[in-house]
Amino acid sequence: MQIAVPKEIKNHEYRVALTPTGARELSGRGHAVVVQAGAGEGAGFSDADYQAAGASIEADVATLWGAAELILKVKEPQPDEVARLTPEQTLFTYLHLAAEETLTRGLMQSGATCIAYETITGADGGLPLLAPMSAVAGRMAIQAGAHSLEKAQGGAGILLPGVPGVAPAKVTVIGGGVVGENAARMALGLGAEVTILDKSLARLEVLDDRYQGRIRTVYSTADALDKASRESDLIVGAVLIAGAAAPKLITREMLADMKPGSVLVDVAIDQGGCFETSRATTHAEPTYIVDGVVHYCVANMPGAVARTSTQALTNATMPFVLALADKGWQQALADDRHFLPGLNVYDGQVTYRAVAEAFGLEYVDPAGLVK
Repeated sequence: MQIAVPKEIKNHEYRVALTPTGARELSGRGHAVVVQAGAGEGAGFSDADYQAAGASIEADVATLWGAAELILKVKEPQPDEVARLTPEQTLFTYLHLAAEETLTRGLMQSGATCIAYETITGADGGLPLLAPMSAVAGRMAIQAGAHSLEKAQGGAGILLPGVPGVAPAKVTVIGGGVVGENAARMALGLGAEVTILDKSLARLEVLDDRYQGRIRTVYSTADALDKASRESDLIVGAVLIAGAAAPKLITREMLADMKPGSVLVDVAIDQGGCFETSRATTHAEPTYIVDGVVHYCVANMPGAVARTSTQALTNATMPFVLALADKGWQQALADDRHFLPGLNVYDGQVTYRAVAEAFGLEYVDPAGLVK
């Protein structure tokens, strides 16, 4: 199979969809791996590294895309990339379509088969291709939040762990999943006072047992959110509804009662954000201020630590990439019921229910497409 790995063109996105190690695995099975010139440089992988792994390098973008059967990316395709897609191609990447109607309709119009990393499920009920980037984003959320609390960044001038004689910052994490636990773990390690809110009592019990009470666990209600917004110095939004738009849990009205210079870090921004005042930002201009509250809403946080992120991502995606390359998308999805939910768009049809419902589009059951 002809497999293309384009250079990411989203603002300050330095990751690449495949490491040289991954390229070696594919080329060793007889697949033709073509990497765009310079695609791996941001993650520390040279063109020579890919060539040594059996891949070829292509400088011309049109040639790269035009010859591809399977296209591997990290972020959702940008408008110029959507325009290059054809019905004969399979795209495998993060899509997060429930917050992107224009992108959804563009992919439908392309006729391409579009499979999303983030909606593939695991035997344990998790999201195995979202988990590694969620772990990175959760840990980065605390780094970003701590920096944003500095006075020069518009924050209140608070040091997250405090110092002897001065209380540490109060950090609230909304959501106790992979992002939330990693954020809480980082904040705890830095010495902050940490609270996690979640609606799953079972998950809160796991977290309470794992951290032996060092992290406060609170059942998430409107009252709990209201209290957290008033008392916290840093709030991390780590809410996920798989494939669907995130709920708005901190409203504009609640900002008026928040501490001046407090910080909101919205890790759910890929899915529309879980704060009403959230709007996507970039690493070039990561923050903005609304009613005295600093908002950090970078939509590709893991892109800032591209080498770690690329290695973690390839580790997770490789079994699925190999299945697509060896079997073709229909057989690969037919053979794995956990892979099947990854299909979001096919032949102009939306095949993921939450995306269809988000935009009032007809939903087509993917099970009927892979028999």
